[in-house]
Amino acid sequence: MDKIKVGLVTSALVLGFTNISALEDIGDIQVYSTTIDDRFEAKKDEPSSVSTISGDKVDESHVENIQQILQSIPGITTEVKTGDSLKIHIRGVENQMYMGEKPGVAVVIDGVPVFERTGSVNIDLDNIESIKVIKGGASYLFGDDALSGAVIITTKKGAKYNNNFVSLERGSYGYQKLLARTGYSNDTMNFHIQASERKGKGYHEDSAYSAKYFNGKLQYYIDETSDITFGMELSDREKDTHGTVGGVTEAKTNPKSIYLGDQQSRDYTRGYDVQLGKFFVTYAKDFEDNSNLLINGYVYTDDTEFMSSPQTLDENGTAQEYFDDNDYVYDNVYHQIQRGIKSEYRTSSEKFATLLGLDIRANEYENSSFYRVDQALIDYRTRTTTPSYFEAGDPKSDSTTDENVFALYGEYKYAVNKNLSVTANLRYDMIMLDYSDYKDNQFKKDFNVYSYRLGANYLLSEDTSFYMNYSTGFRAPTVEQLYAGDVSTWGSTLNNPDLEPEHAYNYEIGFRTKKSGISYDFSLFQLDRKDFIMKTSGNYGDTETDDIWDNVGGARHRGVELAASGQLLKDLSFNLAYTYLDAKYTDYKNFGMTLGSGWSADVVTYDVTGNTIPRTSRHQFNVIADYIAIEDLKLTAEVNARSSYYADDLNELRIGGHATMNLATSYRMKFHDNDVNMFVRVDNVFDKQYYNTARSSGDRDENGVFDYEDLSITVNPGRIFTAGLSVKF
Repeated sequence: MDKIKVGLVTSALVLGFTNISALEDIGDIQVYSTTIDDRFEAKKDEPSSVSTISGDKVDESHVENIQQILQSIPGITTEVKTGDSLKIHIRGVENQMYMGEKPGVAVVIDGVPVFERTGSVNIDLDNIESIKVIKGGASYLFGDDALSGAVIITTKKGAKYNNNFVSLERGSYGYQKLLARTGYSNDTMNFHIQASERKGKGYHEDSAYSAKYFNGKLQYYIDETSDITFGMELSDREKDTHGTVGGVTEAKTNPKSIYLGDQQSRDYTRGYDVQLGKFFVTYAKDFEDNSNLLINGYVYTDDTEFMSSPQTLDENGTAQEYFDDNDYVYDNVYHQIQRGIKSEYRTSSEKFATLLGLDIRANEYENSSFYRVDQALIDYRTRTTTPSYFEAGDPKSDSTTDENVFALYGEYKYAVNKNLSVTANLRYDMIMLDYSDYKDNQFKKDFNVYSYRLGANYLLSEDTSFYMNYSTGFRAPTVEQLYAGDVSTWGSTLNNPDLEPEHAYNYEIGFRTKKSGISYDFSLFQLDRKDFIMKTSGNYGDTETDDIWDNVGGARHRGVELAASGQLLKDLSFNLAYTYLDAKYTDYKNFGMTLGSGWSADVVTYDVTGNTIPRTSRHQFNVIADYIAIEDLKLTAEVNARSSYYADDLNELRIGGHATMNLATSYRMKFHDNDVNMFVRVDNVFDKQYYNTARSSGDRDENGVFDYEDLSITVNPGRIFTAGLSVKF
């Protein structure tokens, strides 16, 4: 049984890192890449920038959302909408986008490449075993949308959860968390199940949210060399608004309000009800010839409903003074099923290690929208109506897209000599799109894309290495972009069936070392985006000119990342993350914007080539210090800072930077042989007022002038208190 525990704990869900009797100085030659699961820290011969965070660190932080965890990794920015729903960005890629687009980052949870219809990702913070972040183009492992990297999350597993656990947290603005978990293990199996709820009233008007989770995992040891794992997670999430404020005047005078009495100041979408389900099974087998096999099958469902399009004109075309939920025009229903099977086979020898993987996906996306109230057909240019009416319940759109993916990928690592190893990755994706809708439109489109990485790692000493790599990422066009003229429900966008996938090319040089108990990782990178996809009239700017989705241009992201962590003193440890980022458009000649309203509106086109990409700060800094004051009493201080950024593509609206401090303390004790933990956390101790995010792409108030009053702003709530108690028994 000891052999089972040792062998499977180190290799069960991951395709066992085979122990190769490799060269004396370089250590084992192993393939660390996996698309299915990850629990190990980056090794010294990995040729890319990789960061890891343990689940214990997540649990001990007692944060409300994963943004507060990921900001401790250089190059990561996140965009929180409400509660713990957020969008993740790496190295500034897709900071110019918003609403429901993909983030340009592959988010993989227990082998499932997660994409939700809201464009965000919802992660159960109480069910994380590890987080691994791979930076740079990562489509060589994960395929579509891994333009800037990947975030790989493994959920809790193993015999260490052979206990009962309950937790309660309370905090500012009605925040509350309840958690209960139980587990069991013996010589042949282990399992745990847990249920939790996070909810809050939110800082902004109508920004209440709740998230309920039920999840579990069962691992069964078939024999001494193989096991099978079953996992599931169900979640039910509700939120109202995103909490945006229109314009700096309102943000300063009434930062909690989202209402200004005009359509432009209201959230375009509201009333989200999201139900998610994730089910997977993983089989792992170790062979005697230093080979391993892993097979993973999964089903991920996403049922999302929300209302959209606030209507501020009555049936006579007259602006309304007051609003309620009935002024939202559409009910939207999204049903998404992601199904897939992955298989990875690893083998190795004294000089090399290889990985061969197969990735098959059968995804289905059903999008429907219906009129939620009776509507006159209003011409917004003339502010007049026609006799035609839509009745509540009439369809606005109803479509189904089948996305089938067949992919082969592999990695080969070779020890050139005792200090130098080289790595090559290659992936081939065949993506097949099949679209149909209630208008009898039917479209099919296939894409064949190759992605790769070439890297090398050189050991300067036992604790110091130099690495470099060149990697690629891609994103395939959607049906809505290819055939917008036929499938779009608004605007004047035309078809463009010749649209090509966009690509990212990442160049990176890095240096790792460990001195006096402190680990350092320094990297220089340049990420070039080619043929990125936007509207020819601009990203959400001009909606009155006929245009197409096209490969409009490119961008360049250059920067420096520094990570350091370790023990400064016996009882004092720290983690530091610093990022310098210079992100600019290299080719974007047709950014369009409509100034004014009605027939008097002017459509202006700008060349924004050379402009800084919105919401990318030059400098970002985070440092966390933990001090053990006395046994079982820990004090934590954190400083998080970022420099100013532009909120718009024209680089006319600059938002100032900010720096905040967070403090926390936790105390562990024994009570009748039970482990008890108490904590208090204060975020933004000095109550700094700043914006979580600010963005603008057009003249929202339609006054013919583009200025700070056209911003959509999420105001930070200021000082936040959280306290909690947990018991393990």
